[in-house]
Amino acid sequence: MRPPIKSIFFRLLPCVVLASCATKDPVLQITTIKVDSLAQIRLVTDSLVKPIVYTQVRGLENQPVQKAKHLFISIVLPSILISKHHLETERKKVHRLKGKKKWSREDSAYYHRLKLQFKASDMENLLMRMVTVPNSIVLAQAAVESGWGQSRFFVEGNNVFGMWSYRKDEARLPARSKREGGTVHVRAYDDISKSIADYFKTLGSARAYRGLRNALQETHDPFSLLPYLKYYSERRTEYTEQLRKIIMINGLTKYDNYILDPQYLVAP
Repeated sequence: MRPPIKSIFFRLLPCVVLASCATKDPVLQITTIKVDSLAQIRLVTDSLVKPIVYTQVRGLENQPVQKAKHLFISIVLPSILISKHHLETERKKVHRLKGKKKWSREDSAYYHRLKLQFKASDMENLLMRMVTVPNSIVLAQAAVESGWGQSRFFVEGNNVFGMWSYRKDEARLPARSKREGGTVHVRAYDDISKSIADYFKTLGSARAYRGLRNALQETHDPFSLLPYLKYYSERRTEYTEQLRKIIMINGLTKYDNYILDPQYLVAP
């Protein structure tokens, strides 16, 4: 029997966080599915994407290659768009703070929390760090880092990008390999969208991606941006060349213009 689908209304960073903000952001209606069967995956077939978050996806390795890839893209793309929407909502609130003459205590707490998360020096630097990359790049990296959704970390921990864990107090999984004689751990997430949000935060906060953030001020062409991701892997340019080939062979640039279906954005 197919498990029930849990539908939730997720208010992305609700206005209550900023007690004095006058503008209320739309409510994004998200459906969360704990996958029991791949038949539950809603295939992405057009540019308006339903906001569905998947968790505990198994069985992609048993599918024909092309079908497995289509399923993987259909699983990951909605969470990419949800995470982008989430981050853009935050950017809008920071812009509103920028225009306020007097901040409340909640305003200050909100700003300093984001500033700490993104390791920003000031408000302009924070806004520059709260950026994302084209969907094609995210999909290509997700494919490489998760083995097209077949890695143990993806299956067991909803970890799309193999993000490491350095804290014992967070949910994580031990890797089978060791480094410098110690066990390596990777983070475990409640669902795929949280893994993608963590990936965007890494691109926005790590010094290694400062060149990427600067380049994003000038272009959103995926092939121009790929060289700035060489530090994501010890393979450096070999890694970015692999990403380029995956994007081209699988026609991933077509997904760069895909957006969340606006009918799932409702007034608060």
